[in-house]
Amino acid sequence: PGHPTRNLGEEIKESMEFWLEEDSAEFLPTGAGSRPGELLPVATGTTAETVFLRMPHEPSAPWAVGVQEMDSGEFVLYEMTFSDWLLAYLKGDDVMAGASAPERPFFEPLS
Repeated sequence: PGHPTRNLGEEIKESMEFWLEEDSAEFLPTGAGSRPGELLPVATGTTAETVFLRMPHEPSAPWAVGVQEMDSGEFVLYEMTFSDWLLAYLKGDDVMAGASAPERPFFEPLS
């Protein structure tokens, strides 16, 4: 659903399967999944980063965004909502675990 050439649900499912594998799971501070406290992979960067939403531990707890940078193995948790994180990224703030944003547009038109 959503687009004729890409299925976000399938991409998230495949990413979840990758992060549940034993070799990949060792890079995360907590398990991948959609239960309280777990990390849900929602996006990838252009240079080996994965962006996660940390599920709140309880309904009133805040969400957070985590970034796993695979080249260095570093995981950084940003205590902010996804919308605040995305705005910070678009403004050029360092919210990608130290990885720099590309100098050129990092997307390709889907049409």
